[in-house]
Amino acid sequence: MNDLIYNIRSYISSVFPITIIDIIDIGVLAYLIYWGIKFVRETRAGGLIRGIVILAAAYFIAAFADMKAITFIMNNLFNAGVIAVLILFQPELRRTLEKMGHSKLSKMAVFQNLSEKEDGQGAYAASIEAVCDACEDLSSTTTGALIVFEQESKLGEQIATGTIINAAPSKELLSNIFYPKTPLHDGAVIIRDGHVYAAGCFLPNSQKEESINKSLGSRHRAAIGMSEISDAIIVVVSEETGTISVAENGELKRGFTRDSLKKHLRGVLIPERGAKVPEKKGIFKGKGGNKA
Repeated sequence: MNDLIYNIRSYISSVFPITIIDIIDIGVLAYLIYWGIKFVRETRAGGLIRGIVILAAAYFIAAFADMKAITFIMNNLFNAGVIAVLILFQPELRRTLEKMGHSKLSKMAVFQNLSEKEDGQGAYAASIEAVCDACEDLSSTTTGALIVFEQESKLGEQIATGTIINAAPSKELLSNIFYPKTPLHDGAVIIRDGHVYAAGCFLPNSQKEESINKSLGSRHRAAIGMSEISDAIIVVVSEETGTISVAENGELKRGFTRDSLKKHLRGVLIPERGAKVPEKKGIFKGKGGNKA
């Protein structure tokens, strides 16, 4: 019996000589396939993949039927296909690579350095307090606002479209910036390292415009778009209803109060000093809501 078991094991190992490296190789490949499928499903690449499958089927049919002209044309088309895909989907590929670089480990290191530098509370604590106070006042007067907390992703391109302020955060400063008759009220305020660094900045629109509820206005769309291409946290106040919303990771959460906004921002921006707040009733993700 022992000889039989040994022979079976020897046969299996000879047919399937799997090692630790093979298991790691399969695991990494499965992970890459998973992210590839996720990338295709969440972007416009789905239609492109279907088109490529149709072209590949047509190519094999033409080659099988010995259609020399069509085979020649499609063969050259496929040779340039990889470059064409890179050009067509440069924004999606760039966003995916940027998100890969925003690991939790690197963020923890950044916040640890910030905490040590600012002796506990950090510069973000003061800016969060000022933003929450300002948003409460702006919400009560239905004054639109768009405030971006820069994190690991540097927003130099967006900052270049606005006006450098580099001032200490305060409720009065933010309220004055977003007052309707001021020159900078239409753009976004960008907060860098806890300071109001720039105002009147233009943000990119969402890459998923077709999937966003039509009732959402330009501020909410810009906030979602900014959160899609960076790890920034964007606070929006609707000028139609005064609703306070937060955009992060391509999603919009709405219905914040001053206190829930403060808890959420502290949980995201100062994780060692506060835990993330679970979603409550009245705060929902999404595509619904009123105009900005």
